[in-house]
Amino acid sequence: MPPRRRLLLLLLALACSGGGAAVDTAPGNATSSPLACSELSRVCTAFLAFPAAGNASVLQSMFDASPADLTSDPAASPGYAFVRKNCSCLASRTYLANTTYTVPSAVPLNATAAQVAVAAYAGLAVPPPGGALQRPPRPGAVVALHLICGCSSGPWNYLLSYVGADGDTVESLSSRFGASMDAIEAANGMPGPDPISTGKVYYIPLNSVPGQPYAAMSSALVPAPAPIQNTLPGMVVDVFDREKPIVFTYEEILASTDLFSDANLLGHGTYGSVYYGVLRDQEVAIKRMTSTNTKEFIVEMKVLCKVHHASLVELIGYAASKDELFLVYEYSQKGSLKNHLHDPQSKGYTPLSWIYRVQIALDAARGLEYIHEHTKDHYVHRDIKSSNILLDGSFRAKISDFGLAKLGVRSNDAEASVTKVVGTFGYLAPEYLRDGLATAKCDVYAFGVVLFELISGKEAITKAGAVGASSNSERRSLASVMLTALRNCHDPTCVGSLKDCIDPNLMDLYPHDCIYQMAMLAKQCADEDPVLRPDMKQAVITLSQILLSSIEWEATLGGNSQVFSGLVAGR
Repeated sequence: MPPRRRLLLLLLALACSGGGAAVDTAPGNATSSPLACSELSRVCTAFLAFPAAGNASVLQSMFDASPADLTSDPAASPGYAFVRKNCSCLASRTYLANTTYTVPSAVPLNATAAQVAVAAYAGLAVPPPGGALQRPPRPGAVVALHLICGCSSGPWNYLLSYVGADGDTVESLSSRFGASMDAIEAANGMPGPDPISTGKVYYIPLNSVPGQPYAAMSSALVPAPAPIQNTLPGMVVDVFDREKPIVFTYEEILASTDLFSDANLLGHGTYGSVYYGVLRDQEVAIKRMTSTNTKEFIVEMKVLCKVHHASLVELIGYAASKDELFLVYEYSQKGSLKNHLHDPQSKGYTPLSWIYRVQIALDAARGLEYIHEHTKDHYVHRDIKSSNILLDGSFRAKISDFGLAKLGVRSNDAEASVTKVVGTFGYLAPEYLRDGLATAKCDVYAFGVVLFELISGKEAITKAGAVGASSNSERRSLASVMLTALRNCHDPTCVGSLKDCIDPNLMDLYPHDCIYQMAMLAKQCADEDPVLRPDMKQAVITLSQILLSSIEWEATLGGNSQVFSGLVAGR
């Protein structure tokens, strides 16, 4: 059953039953009872079985997961996706994982935010403690949820959370997942082969990762039937390892951009101009480059044909003429992060709320973590900046512009190679400027600068009169300004003294402890010593915690806050 239809049926059941036993959202009920734990510091790898029928990017968003965290069981009927999560023993003394859910535009009139969110996860999620989610949901709102998971206390490597379905028995689960009946009974505290209850979470003990790599759905666009007429001189077509992009004709590119009219111009990048277009009924962004940029063109093609993630802009295809090259990407409706941070009102944008800023930071961090850690070939982007972070219609961030990307090495790798210094001043790590050594920690430094931008609303190079700069100072890096301001800041109580460094467009609508935590993360990322910088996995963990705390803070404001009334960030 398609996931959209499955969700619709669950929500209809909620609306008809008034939120009764069909989907009970209390953490301790019979249908969804988390495992008890005693070691509050314990964290383990766990898996969740979700009825799969969809797009990998949807699952990544729902479970805050990377593509490497998804596997599937395509041979089974019905099919399941298996999602890997870090499972923790929380203060509630139960094993749970965290995620966030964006409320869809169409929801039942009488459903609460908790019912809508929990129903979407087919029994695998429970709302956090408190009554913040018992109000009607706001379409587009980001809801914090707990996922039911478990850590093994027996001889097994993992526990898989599985929601019982009609017809399931201990024997059928044993056969399906390769676990003995005795192991399943022991993991679930069953005195014998009791019947499997529909809707109840069971824990399946495993010794290996379940399933096979999840196959993402292909693009809605289909390849052109005719071969390309204008090929690149000297270009080897099979530089693309697995997925070949769509080849468009030059005539299609011209028609889609109205002959590159100024009305379609979106902006100018390092190696070309970007135009809005509509190709084969899909909105796209088209980068127009001269043939002298063939190297950058091929680099970007090679990288984006190999990497696919919800937080990376998707390459759709390319075209070429005698003198020009064209890259075709998915269209990001809200433009670049830079335009939403730096004097946004003059550009026709509403300032971003605190929640959006944290979500954007987390999205970008996940994209970087993916190319640094989870791809077959690890990459360094080398040009992370706010103008290369694009926002879709829901303000979810995607990293773009991979023309300068190169195969990555860690900061302590002996084989790190000296390269020509490229990128954007204000974002360049000190060791890269000094020695030309490009490592993943260079991207971490640049990401720290982006975090400073999100906090301050200022550009990476500040001008006279900017925050923290003296009147006779012409240009300073934002990193140096913010690091100086944070030098004596050791706990959230110092946030009041940092008021001049915090974007006034936030109008004091932010939790002090969360903005302090983000500032400390930015400070660590922008440390002069690359060894002391965190990796992007650590940044993702920290930002995930900040986002959940921020959502809980927002919920305490009720309906009297501008955050809820939609005056900030158009929410």
